[in-house]
Amino acid sequence: MAPAGEKKVGNILKRLDAGEVVIGDGGFVFALEKRGYVKAGPWTPEAAAEHPEAGADIVGINCHFDPETCVKTVKLMKEGVEKAGLKAHYMSQPLAFHTPDCGCQGFIDLPEFPFGLEPRILTRMDMHKYAREAYNAGIRYIGGCCGFEPYHIRALAEELEAERGCLPAGSEKHGSWGSGLSLHTKPWVRARARRDYWEKLKPASGRPFCPSMSTPDSWGVTKGHADLMQQKEATSKEQLEALFDKASQGH
Repeated sequence: MAPAGEKKVGNILKRLDAGEVVIGDGGFVFALEKRGYVKAGPWTPEAAAEHPEAGADIVGINCHFDPETCVKTVKLMKEGVEKAGLKAHYMSQPLAFHTPDCGCQGFIDLPEFPFGLEPRILTRMDMHKYAREAYNAGIRYIGGCCGFEPYHIRALAEELEAERGCLPAGSEKHGSWGSGLSLHTKPWVRARARRDYWEKLKPASGRPFCPSMSTPDSWGVTKGHADLMQQKEATSKEQLEALFDKASQGH
């Protein structure tokens, strides 16, 4: 999906073949999943790295993990494809949440999923870093999934202004890297009107006594397990009580 104001070309593959860096947004998926309209698909990195001969025009990762994890994973997939002597375009659409503490199933195992994830949100400065690392890794479809907001997508596009030859819509409304703060009334805030300040900042959460990491739920349930079968009807009260009991007993 091209942000408003940018050129729209229907065929993503043609855009990538032409050398364009495409900025995409799949953040709506999270809202749909929470409402039960979509389900997560199969995990693909192993397939791309171990069986690249299966073939695909675009290879990449979507959802469940943060940008750092997704970029590292696409690098592994890229190595597998290139080792097989094949070519492909690469894409990344990670979460907009920090997930260094999640397990192999991603953020769905975190106790904050899905309604308490906001403290993990990436800043726009984190998005600049992600865009640059993804581009340097050879990824040319750079987007986001659950948790991404318009300002996140704008930051991706702004970081790659030189490579894309344009700024996204809305960039005229603020100064790059806080340069607009040079007009602030407080001198210590004016001193933050520079890129290196924001790149080096380690943001605090402002939540006393909260841990920096969580312990993921480990129910031992993965793809193919009967407990993961989608029901057509709502979970019954009895079924919920059984789940509550299981959770309270540490699974």
